[in-house]
Amino acid sequence: MEEPSSAAPAAAAEMPGHSSYAMCNNVSGDVISLCANSTPPYVGVEADNEITQKVVTIVVPILFTLIVLIGLIGNALVVIVVAANQQMRSTTNLLIFNLAWADLLFIVFCVPFTATDYVLPYWPFGDVWCKIVQYLIVVTAYASVYTLVLMSLDRYLAVVHPITSMSIRTEPNALLAIIVTWVVILTASAPVYFCHGEVTYVFTSQEQTACVFLEYDPRTRPEGYNKLAFQVSFFLTSYLVPLVLICGLYLGMLLRLWHGVAPGGHVSAESRRGKKRVTRMVVVVVVIFAVCWCPIQVILVLKTLDQYEITNTTVMLQIASHVLAYMNSCVNPILYAFLSDNFRKAFRKVIACGPVSGARGSGARYHRASVNQANGRVDADNKTCNTKTTRTNGSSNDIL
Repeated sequence: MEEPSSAAPAAAAEMPGHSSYAMCNNVSGDVISLCANSTPPYVGVEADNEITQKVVTIVVPILFTLIVLIGLIGNALVVIVVAANQQMRSTTNLLIFNLAWADLLFIVFCVPFTATDYVLPYWPFGDVWCKIVQYLIVVTAYASVYTLVLMSLDRYLAVVHPITSMSIRTEPNALLAIIVTWVVILTASAPVYFCHGEVTYVFTSQEQTACVFLEYDPRTRPEGYNKLAFQVSFFLTSYLVPLVLICGLYLGMLLRLWHGVAPGGHVSAESRRGKKRVTRMVVVVVVIFAVCWCPIQVILVLKTLDQYEITNTTVMLQIASHVLAYMNSCVNPILYAFLSDNFRKAFRKVIACGPVSGARGSGARYHRASVNQANGRVDADNKTCNTKTTRTNGSSNDIL
């Protein structure tokens, strides 16, 4: 059995309330993951910390449950609409499908374990599942972030090089880019599996377990890993670098949009409206991504540097930062789908007609259509169901 460092209880003894944050100092100081064991439960907190205890044990599970429900429903709808409607399988929509799938996996493998970790004073899932969960958390986080980068690249090519990029922005190339991205992420994230594990420690005369980053310690864990290097590299590769790439691509796109002039030297009203619409979407995409992930990324780095003091305020701040980061997976369907008329029309078509294969002469009949035809009326949705939409390079049916 591995004994945790005695620094945590010592630090707790110097703080008001003594043992109130002992577990927080002990466990969370060893953890790198986005969610699991980032803020351990607060067992035996004293009266001045009663509010914190209630938030951790009651409010947090409720918030995380709402995030799971909203995220599952929203992303599942995106997956269903794109998968069921063959006419919407353009390059952009395939990337949106991948983003929704990655967000679904992130919600499934991150949020429930975070909620469990906040409530329980121990890790109940064992060493192997600890490693698997931490690995999948990092994989799905990377998948979501770099799908945003691919989407930004796709939009950049479509706007800045609309003609020359037509041979590049094809469905096979989009699928190839998605597959390569997943393979690289799955391979590059392999160290995460080995850097985490379940440890046993003694707190208030009781043995507890925790799923932690196996940090190097010359006395207790000489075979451990460099947590600072790991955390900083994760911050750079999962947040800063993707954000810089996204901003650079969108900046190039906006420059092209605002400096591009229609033939004759005049900018049409339709062009101006298009510029405003794209600008607004670009600002929302970049700001939402940066705002949602910035607090938790900064907190994780500060905790690694031992610059994050554990108090009631900082505990609340960390909880809020977790909720904000997870909300990004819920907001993505709204940003990329539900604000789009094309998505709403496609969703209504799936609901009214069932899966749309695009094949002719299927002979399928639906109850509502039959009733409308019996009354001498042609239902607009039924007409849409049996009409094959013509599209060029998938652009007319893009969710965006």
